[in-house]
Amino acid sequence: MKNIDWKSLGFAYMDTNCHVRYVWKDGQWDAGELVASPTMPIHIAATALHYGQAAFEGLKAFRRKDGKVSLFRPRENAKRMLTTARRTCMAEVPEEMFVEACKRVVKANLGFVPPYGTGGSLYVRPLLFGSGAQIGVAPADEYTFLVLVTPVGAYYKGGLQAVKAIVLDDYDRAAPLGTGHVKVAGNYAVSLYPHLKAKHAGYPVELYLDAREHHWIEEFATSNFVAVTKDGTYVTVKSGSILPSITNLSLQQLAQDHGIPVEVRPIAFDEVANFAEVAACGTAVVITPVCQIERAGRVYKTGPETGCGPVLQQLYNAVQGIQYGEQPDVHGWNVEVE
Repeated sequence: MKNIDWKSLGFAYMDTNCHVRYVWKDGQWDAGELVASPTMPIHIAATALHYGQAAFEGLKAFRRKDGKVSLFRPRENAKRMLTTARRTCMAEVPEEMFVEACKRVVKANLGFVPPYGTGGSLYVRPLLFGSGAQIGVAPADEYTFLVLVTPVGAYYKGGLQAVKAIVLDDYDRAAPLGTGHVKVAGNYAVSLYPHLKAKHAGYPVELYLDAREHHWIEEFATSNFVAVTKDGTYVTVKSGSILPSITNLSLQQLAQDHGIPVEVRPIAFDEVANFAEVAACGTAVVITPVCQIERAGRVYKTGPETGCGPVLQQLYNAVQGIQYGEQPDVHGWNVEVE
């Protein structure tokens, strides 16, 4: 294993010992195997390449304070991948197989799990795609499920940093009744161009509104929208066109644990001016504070410019505390690997 400067890790791919790979054919999955090579052959007519039959998940493994390694809420990722597979007519990965695959590949790469205290983690990326040949528009007769891992560092060095967001009204993330609620690869391909436009304009993140009216908040480019009202209520979006974030579900539960009221409801864009705190939430960062949102030249202040507001900071600390074994895991979210 290469020498790793744990303190300098960013959020980027690094080769590890191996990934784990399973193949579905004739109605069943094989036993899977650990594969050292980070490349693989694929048929030129694979449905993933031609018709977008591809889905992925993202979760993390953490080296806890007690020295043990655990995955954070892998069963929720397994359930979400099942939903995606059904929507895209792909072979379903059973929940137990999904969790075992994640544990198996983490065990095989324990040396790449950043030590406790570095702020790092082992990013776990399950991927399901149509690997069988199919020229007509139809589901494949073969599917590949693999899980790769790579060590990543703390997204923000020295604490949470607030960012500016922008609404690009010329673009939609997902249509009503489309695939916005599942984690298919194509959802991310369509976001790349507007994301580049936002980045070139000086905004690290873009906020999407509903495709029908451009009145209701949907989600940030790759993260759910969460906010705290001035009376201290945790608010997040209810919509059939957004991805149900496991981080968001965790934050909601922890908010309730701390006596913070929670509302999951449609949120009109006009409400942003009245929020005390706003953030994007997701696996990579947990919480990214958003200090302002611009739309059509008008700027709305949505939180502190220097970092995170007190409520979201409290919830961020609670999530990290559980993940690193610094706080009791009363909900049983950590699944031990060793």
